[in-house]
Amino acid sequence: MKIALIIIDGLGDSPIDELDKKTPLEAAITPNLDALASNGACGLIEPFYFSWQKYPRSDSAHLALFGYNPAVYYLGRGVYEAVGEGMKMEEGNIALRANFGTVDKNLKIIDRRAGRIDNTKSLVKSLAGVEIDNVKFKITASLGHRAVLFLKGKNLSEKIGGGDIKKTGIRVKKIVALEKSKQAEFTADVLNKFLEKAHRILENHPLNKKRKKQGLLPANYLLVRGAGKFKETPGFNKKHNLKAACIAAGHVYRGVAKVLGMDLINVKGATGNINTNLKGKILSVKRNLKKYDFIFCHIKAADILSEDGDYLGKKKFIEKVDKNMKFLIGLKNTLIVVTADHSTCCKLKRHCRSLVPVLIYESCIKYRGNKISEFSEKACRKGRLGKFKQTDLMSRILKLKKKYEQGKKIRQKDI
Repeated sequence: MKIALIIIDGLGDSPIDELDKKTPLEAAITPNLDALASNGACGLIEPFYFSWQKYPRSDSAHLALFGYNPAVYYLGRGVYEAVGEGMKMEEGNIALRANFGTVDKNLKIIDRRAGRIDNTKSLVKSLAGVEIDNVKFKITASLGHRAVLFLKGKNLSEKIGGGDIKKTGIRVKKIVALEKSKQAEFTADVLNKFLEKAHRILENHPLNKKRKKQGLLPANYLLVRGAGKFKETPGFNKKHNLKAACIAAGHVYRGVAKVLGMDLINVKGATGNINTNLKGKILSVKRNLKKYDFIFCHIKAADILSEDGDYLGKKKFIEKVDKNMKFLIGLKNTLIVVTADHSTCCKLKRHCRSLVPVLIYESCIKYRGNKISEFSEKACRKGRLGKFKQTDLMSRILKLKKKYEQGKKIRQKDI
């Protein structure tokens, strides 16, 4: 049996007055998802988040979805971003997320995104080859103002704070050690030295001088966060005995998949925004299931629309996803799983702790007495899957797969 895991990022939500007190998913017209739900098994997932986090984050939540306890295997957001960007990392290397931001002469943050600068390649090039205290620094441009910073050297630690506290009008924060160790203190010190040097280089860069003359904000400072240390993680194939692939545009999702040894499948026109090639992604899932046992397909835009507070846009996008789900209905010997990494609330314009709806469907498995007629947060409360932890999803999927392949009758207690 094959497995198709469709992750609609930020799918869950809270009721919205303007939608007659329905969530965008409840308000959306979704005949295909409803058909899968009414003929499959549904429930609610408790998304994973660390005790020090206010709400779930995408990287750790995806690890949990794949059956990896983040408390054991989490490497830090910077690592997944770096690997997703194509950086080759070795044991002990440190990676951080970075923004090209704007600061004044007193290092007060004016803009965290430098006016949403969209091309930083020449800035990145000017920072190439920097080495301080035997630590080599490498920076790679990402989308727009984003970048990934990479540190290679001995005695480095990921136990350091960030310089980006996501606020403006205050002075840049120094990098500090988060534990009393020589490694953490050394890493914080050498990173501060690099950031000071990078600021001097960027402040005098021709592109930034040109931007100032044009009345644009200069990208003159690197705001870093999410330090992580790379180490080998047991592969998905070895852990679950499944040959796996990933279809995703975002670097963090591709990075998590790549760290776990999944192959990356590129789809033309597949992006991380509302104009992504949904049809191409879903058809690629269908086509590549012939080659792979497990395919993870990530769909981003519902999360972006939620963070913008655009509940109507989110509703419409969910309907677009549903329209393309028709290509998976009727697949033989394929377990279709639809869920999210976390909920994103339009009212709050951020990730939230709301439970995540999930459905599991296979055309040959018939469930009697199913009380579900639609795929929604409210309907999934009545689902036979009940409420369970995100880290338990893969074990449930694999249990169903094993029972099915053994030709055994699947009973309610099996799911």
